[in-house]
Amino acid sequence: MSRLQGHRFPPLILCLLLAWAWLLGAPSAARAADAAPQISQYAHTSWTARDGAQLGLVFAFAQTHDGYLWVGGSYGLFRFDGLRFVPWQPPKGSSLPSNPYALLVSRDGTLWIGTFNGLVSWNGSRLTRYPETDGGLVTSLLEDSEGTVWAGLLGPPGRLCAVRGGQARCDDAQGGFGTFVWSLAQDRSGDLWASADSGLWRWRPGTPQRIEAPGQRLGDLTETADGQLLVGVRGAGLKRPAGDRLDPYPLRSATRPAELLPDRQILANKLLRARDGGLWIGTDGLGLLHVREDQASAFTRSDGLSGNIACSLFEDREGNIWYGSDKGVDRFRKLPVTTLSKAQGLPNEATRSVLASRDGSVWVATDDGLARWKDGAIAVYKEAQGLPDARVHSLYEDHDGRLWASTAAGLASLAPPRGARAAPGQPAERFVRVDGVPGREIYSITGDDAGNLWLSGNEGLIRLHQGRFVESLPWSAFGRRQQAKVIVADRGGLWLSFWQDGGVMRVKDGKVLATYTAAEGLGAGHVAGLRLAADGTVWAATEDGGLSRIKDGRVATLGVGQGLPCNTIHWSVVDDDGALWLYTACGLIRILGEDLAAWEADPAHRVAPKTWGAADGVPLLALTPAYFNPPVAKAGDGRLWMVSGADAQVLDPARLPFNPLPPPVHIESLVADHTAYAVAPGLRLPPQVRDMTIQFTALSLVDPKNTRFRYRLDGHDTDWQEVVDRRQASYTNLPPGAYRFQVKAANNSGIWNEDGAQLAFSIEPAFHQTTWFRVLTGLLLVLLVVSVFQVRMRMRMRRLRLQLEATVEARVAERTRIARDLHDTLLQRFNGLLLQFQAACNLLPDRPRESRQVLAVAIDQVAEAITEGRDAVQGLRTAAAPANDLAQALRATAQALAREHGPAPATQVEVQGPPRPLSPVVRDEAFLIAGEAMRNAFHHAEATQVEVEIRHDPRQLRVRVRDDGRGIAPTVLQAGRKEGHFGLSGMRERAELLGGRLTVRSGVGAGTEVEFSVPAARAYSPVASARSWFPFKKRPPWEIPHD
Repeated sequence: MSRLQGHRFPPLILCLLLAWAWLLGAPSAARAADAAPQISQYAHTSWTARDGAQLGLVFAFAQTHDGYLWVGGSYGLFRFDGLRFVPWQPPKGSSLPSNPYALLVSRDGTLWIGTFNGLVSWNGSRLTRYPETDGGLVTSLLEDSEGTVWAGLLGPPGRLCAVRGGQARCDDAQGGFGTFVWSLAQDRSGDLWASADSGLWRWRPGTPQRIEAPGQRLGDLTETADGQLLVGVRGAGLKRPAGDRLDPYPLRSATRPAELLPDRQILANKLLRARDGGLWIGTDGLGLLHVREDQASAFTRSDGLSGNIACSLFEDREGNIWYGSDKGVDRFRKLPVTTLSKAQGLPNEATRSVLASRDGSVWVATDDGLARWKDGAIAVYKEAQGLPDARVHSLYEDHDGRLWASTAAGLASLAPPRGARAAPGQPAERFVRVDGVPGREIYSITGDDAGNLWLSGNEGLIRLHQGRFVESLPWSAFGRRQQAKVIVADRGGLWLSFWQDGGVMRVKDGKVLATYTAAEGLGAGHVAGLRLAADGTVWAATEDGGLSRIKDGRVATLGVGQGLPCNTIHWSVVDDDGALWLYTACGLIRILGEDLAAWEADPAHRVAPKTWGAADGVPLLALTPAYFNPPVAKAGDGRLWMVSGADAQVLDPARLPFNPLPPPVHIESLVADHTAYAVAPGLRLPPQVRDMTIQFTALSLVDPKNTRFRYRLDGHDTDWQEVVDRRQASYTNLPPGAYRFQVKAANNSGIWNEDGAQLAFSIEPAFHQTTWFRVLTGLLLVLLVVSVFQVRMRMRMRRLRLQLEATVEARVAERTRIARDLHDTLLQRFNGLLLQFQAACNLLPDRPRESRQVLAVAIDQVAEAITEGRDAVQGLRTAAAPANDLAQALRATAQALAREHGPAPATQVEVQGPPRPLSPVVRDEAFLIAGEAMRNAFHHAEATQVEVEIRHDPRQLRVRVRDDGRGIAPTVLQAGRKEGHFGLSGMRERAELLGGRLTVRSGVGAGTEVEFSVPAARAYSPVASARSWFPFKKRPPWEIPHD
């Protein structure tokens, strides 16, 4: 532990005693709205304990080559990426000897850490301690032009240590330093300086020399803008060496330039000379001072500073100024758009209009006077200078250079002579009131070539000539209910734009020459601004439809569809380089001249605008920022002055801040399933990662919240994902394999780091995701398919065999029945005929008449035998219906019978119920039964109509044949057959063979109905209702071929 720590100084006192940094000279320009703004015109952000920045007293800053900002405080060492302060953890087995107080990054990228108990260095992989510095508090660090690292130490005694080649050598000047060495600096000539308890030392080159400062405590060292050494002296302001003494370095107050600041009011703790030449002074209790042109402006805790006691100052590689206090961290950066306030000389911060006159003056109308900037001087005009009222509204400069100003109480003009002398601090010129002008609010003023002055008021369009009122034309004369917001003179006429009613109108001599509204292609909504170009083109800024161009009576509109980021336009102006500037609801937009010309030549061309938003100091306003005119002006030096809401702002198109540094990109962590993994090459993740988050960052500290990122995960994403201010990517359920995560980033100026950062990793497969498992699974699947196929084939073959056996049995039974019929009927009849023919032969010689009678009877019996034989043969025919369609087969049978029968009865075949596939045997037998009934109806019934009904019931198949013929005798029905006929008995036998039933209903003269029914289990074939997972589709039984 150091001696200082042993004294247990309170942290606040410690900060006051030890905090000092760099001091700089002021810029040479002398303009009120200069490129070197006052401190209140910088963008400011602070981090305190309320924001999660638990840092304690912030003693030091440093920035390593990877872009991280390192912050040393009483609570330890932190790494900052612009959004998060992350405590730094040394490698395992090593630690810092104490909390850090001084930080330095040398040219080789090493981070040097001066602590309360000696010096250490960190090269990214190894922490090195320098024992020679143990026991001393390192107050300051410096790398000289030769690469030697110097460290000033607090003792006693005070020491100055040099580190070369990894070795530290310390010198106490034989006790000449006194108790401490406070600060180190090397001037432009290469001299090494050290401020110490005993005075200011010129240490190298040559013999060390000391400039004594009796009774004064010296602090930080730096250079002035011209290269002189500058010393902060506690309670005595700033000093610079002059031979063997220290001379004062005076500063003036920015609010009272004629007064010098007393040395006792410059309580300098820390000094910083920025690269732009600015001077920053961190004070003891007075906050932060910024010096330009030897004038100091202050920023304190009441302005938003984290704390008024300065402990450190630092400038990063992008030009941000970092301030460490006893309560937090602050960042200051220049803005492209500078806001003017009372601190810069405005009489009031509620501005209404702005005008750049031809003599180089810039006029700003406010609610408490008219401010004029010229040649670095500011003058304010109020009632005492002739204005009717200090509330100034619209401005205009006529062809003679006369300035016209409308106020809340009337109109006035600036009266010559311009060179009149005035009292100190008072404007020389006076305004002259113009009487007789109706109304009080004038929204716009313009003048024509005839010497007329035109004013837009609430009551109408007012014309003055040679400063005298001539006439007032009511707005109703132009068909309008509301006043024009902007009027612009053009070739003897006027262009008018209307706020409430919308549209643009050209008038001359009180007559309307042309009107342009949305119907003619003008942008929709209120017309907020008009601008007349040198070539006669009129540009209309609309609140809802973009920027419209009116040229030669034609309208073209530039809007979102042509590349603008939004359609709400407040005004437009062209700078000295021909670029078009638009103030919009989404920011200030610049379109380069060549890009605009390309759109004018081709309205389908998409422009590529550059946008400055809220982070650049531009207020984002949905409605027009100014009701009076003009809202924007281009000064003679090319700067743009504008009214942005209640603010007056200045933009220099030729000196826009530009950040050329691509932001370093880092992948900080990878978390998979709530487990963090070290970001390293060859990272391998376990199997079955469900949730994975990759945290990344980009080190652009200017505007970190608007940093743009692009990322892609090779092996998963096909396109780049672009996000703003989101610094993590999440993935779920990634399959095993090799991946590469890539991320790129762009800074606030749109400069991309195309190299970015990348992380290659892989996800291990689970056992069921491995190749061998897939091969084994494939083999098992093939085996299963083969096995199932074989089972299916066996089942199919068995089914085929059973069906074949059933078919054969049916055929055998049919043939047996037919053979029996042939034996019992036809053959017996043939035997009887043979006997009759034999008898006829015997009778023929002796009794020819009797022989002829016998032959006639035999011939009749032959005819009957032929009929019976034909019926038997018909029974042998197969009933296979095409495509298993029983109804179609019966219709074909009816057609065939009709051809044979001559005049035939009308036949109708009807199917009831959803058709279902039939068993082949049932199908054939049903066809034979129905066919037999149909033949009986055609041949014997003398019917005029035959109806066939096929009904597919869930529980049975029913086939019914009805005719309207002569019917069947009851005796035949009772016997079940007619003598010598076997049709009825054959049908019944077929039905019984199938397990079905045959019913015959008839009466003499009442027709006949034959009904055949068979149970569903035997009638219908089973069909798979849906395809199973098995890849082979079941083949319906009726598609199986039969003999």
